Amino acid sequence: MNKLQIRNSLLLLLTASIWGVAFVAQSVGMDYVEPLTFNCVRSLLGGSVLLPCIWFLDKLDANQKESRIVVDANIRKKQRHMLLIGGILCGILLCLATNFQQIGIQYTSVGKAGFITAFYIIIVPILGLFFHRKCGITVWIGVFLALAGLYCLCITDTSTRANTERMISWLPVGKGESLLFICALLFSVHILVIDYFTERVDGVKMSCIQFFVCGILSGLGMFFTEKPQITNILLAWQPILYAGVLSCGVAYTLQIVGQKGINPTVASLILSLESVISVLAGMVLLSQHLTKQEFLGCILMFAAIILAQLPKRE
Repeated sequence: MNKLQIRNSLLLLLTASIWGVAFVAQSVGMDYVEPLTFNCVRSLLGGSVLLPCIWFLDKLDANQKESRIVVDANIRKKQRHMLLIGGILCGILLCLATNFQQIGIQYTSVGKAGFITAFYIIIVPILGLFFHRKCGITVWIGVFLALAGLYCLCITDTSTRANTERMISWLPVGKGESLLFICALLFSVHILVIDYFTERVDGVKMSCIQFFVCGILSGLGMFFTEKPQITNILLAWQPILYAGVLSCGVAYTLQIVGQKGINPTVASLILSLESVISVLAGMVLLSQHLTKQEFLGCILMFAAIILAQLPKRE
């Protein structure tokens, strides 16, 4: 491994750390504001942070190319149209996924939230079957391990849980865990949509659009279902700033830079440490601890995540 690969690996590890600790910021933010309000402000901040990044990357790209190829106006128009469609679709899915996550995180620990959200890594290759993408044997082993892990994380005895409001009345599954599982499903679809459009448009620009779309849609829901107050938003400035600027803007840019020259499988494995870091962050910053059963569930889930990302044998 050369110096560039080591540096980029460290950038990806920093990205995973930022995303892992973001679960703490999301949890703390709920002490001051409601879910849609949090995601509205956070997403608008994330989109705003990416604007100077786009300007810088465009300028860097222009300086690197000595001769500019003249592109037909119709092609540019189609590219802009595709970018807009991709950004809007991703923004809608991101809005749904993040709001399910934000509501669900109120009813469970940040560690469990991190691992259940990471279940999308298992769901994506399974959904890929509908697009004629075959799964290797390691993925299917990962599916069974993930299901066992989810059982340990989510299935609890209703007679031993004190707060019955956190339960779904007809299932031994916590409300938070159920919402986070829906969030993982939505993130899986979100990733497949991103996978389709990033081959055709600029990924950073599309991400910027999706953050603004997510923020606007969350804002509409906020005004209809919540009672946002400027004073409460200002009280939550630290978690909102972290989730918006660092988690959305900075971490995404670090991921783009860090993945250059790194094997995609290695990059995915490093980024999957986000779920582990979320557990550690919850223990250190919020004094949240997992039971033995939940800890076993985390181990099984992490093993499943690793297996799902191992390269297939040709």
